[in-house]
Amino acid sequence: MLRVVKTENGVVQGLPAADPRITSFKGIPFAAPPIGENRFRAPLPAKNWDGIRKAFEFAPISLQSTPGLNKEDIYTREWAVDPEIPMDEDCLYLNVWTPALTTDEKLPVFVWYFGGGLQVGNTAEMEFDGERLARRGIVVVTVNYRLNVFGFLCHPEITAESPEAPGNFGHLDQQAGTRWVKRNIAAFGGDPDNITIGGQSAGGASVMSQLASPQNEGLFQKAIVESGMITGLYPDNFVFGEKKDLTEEEQEGIKFFDFLGVSSLKEARALEAEYINKKAQEYNRFWGTVVDSKFCIGSPFELVARNKAMKLPLMFGHTSSEFYCEPKASTVQEFRKLAVDLFGEDAEEFLTLCKETSGNLEEMISRAAVRIVEYANRIAASANEALEEKVPMYYYVFDAEIPGWDNPGTFHSVDLWFFFETLAKCIRPFVGKHYDLARQMCNYWANFIRSGNPNGKDANGEDMPLWESYKKEAPFAMVFGEKSEFIREQPGEVMQFLVKEYFKSL
Repeated sequence: MLRVVKTENGVVQGLPAADPRITSFKGIPFAAPPIGENRFRAPLPAKNWDGIRKAFEFAPISLQSTPGLNKEDIYTREWAVDPEIPMDEDCLYLNVWTPALTTDEKLPVFVWYFGGGLQVGNTAEMEFDGERLARRGIVVVTVNYRLNVFGFLCHPEITAESPEAPGNFGHLDQQAGTRWVKRNIAAFGGDPDNITIGGQSAGGASVMSQLASPQNEGLFQKAIVESGMITGLYPDNFVFGEKKDLTEEEQEGIKFFDFLGVSSLKEARALEAEYINKKAQEYNRFWGTVVDSKFCIGSPFELVARNKAMKLPLMFGHTSSEFYCEPKASTVQEFRKLAVDLFGEDAEEFLTLCKETSGNLEEMISRAAVRIVEYANRIAASANEALEEKVPMYYYVFDAEIPGWDNPGTFHSVDLWFFFETLAKCIRPFVGKHYDLARQMCNYWANFIRSGNPNGKDANGEDMPLWESYKKEAPFAMVFGEKSEFIREQPGEVMQFLVKEYFKSL
């Protein structure tokens, strides 16, 4: 077993996981602490250490609002359970699970970015345990990164000081962690030329940002985007990840410095991190991805949809009940005006599909409602289908019955328990059918990470249901429900219309 590994900065010692055939290494520094003069700047190289560093525990999580306090929140009940978890501005660490016995095995590598709206979240969340994937021959790496104002503040002084990296420090942390993997993972038995990046929610949106960045060519070979591909549709619906302009965000940074009571970057770097964290929560603003023309050259989704991002094998999808988007109208006349404003000469087609002639506004809105992540997924897949040299794309919908007193349905993020096969860590009364589904989902995941194709055999040696790649003539999905089934159903007429209209608007 590889219990002791030499990295570029020094030697680390891991521990046997629950399955002693797997070794876990936790809290390995991949960059210098982003504190003091390193606050609000791109990550710098980690320093070397002497002796053997015991990589036995997760490092402190990134500064954020204290988890585990709002007991009414489903995510607090589900996994953000510990208000005593250590937090620190010094947070740039990653974790590795490896099944390798020697350093020359060249096992496929999976690099995971957690979600949480770029405001909260951490690699220590119990659903992200990499052991079950590692048992399938995968080297798993989970990367921590800076969040909220610490990861995404912009300011004119920052731009002047570092024009090559004026913002997006959280994404640059993800990139630095992935580059560390590229340089070091062979020592853990991994293949630096077979890396898949993946993430869910804001982690999935981060994968989109990494795919669209011109700085990442050749860094990874495949990608997984879970519930993280999203774009605007109807007015007045919130869209996570809308592109932010650097100049506007710099002005917001000036306002935030005023709120902190400082007038310069030097003064801001001299403040206590806990004070900034507290004031940022009082300020109550979403800090996120910025178009800085360096790391981020435009809306990541739009770049993917226009085939201007890296074209790599992709697995993507969503849960069956998350993020529905519907037009906002209080009368049939308002609904008609909205349709004309959005679709112009094609408005009548849209209104017919929504049965405007019925005069039933509630029915019209219901027919127009779509899952915004599905909408984005189908746009990206259609863009790929327009290429002569297509890449394999595998689309899924998670539609399992989720037990519990709260009857939550397939809420956003619940599929994480299944893909990581960590159901045993959950408080929900999962039973055999859930464990069977999780085993298959984790198998599909591991196969895709290994080869870019999710298909393969189940634990009993039988072939799992065939998951076909998304094609123009067959835009179908693998549906993870009571069992895994490749469902051959065309998208609804409204969805087909909306995707067609997206491309007409380009």
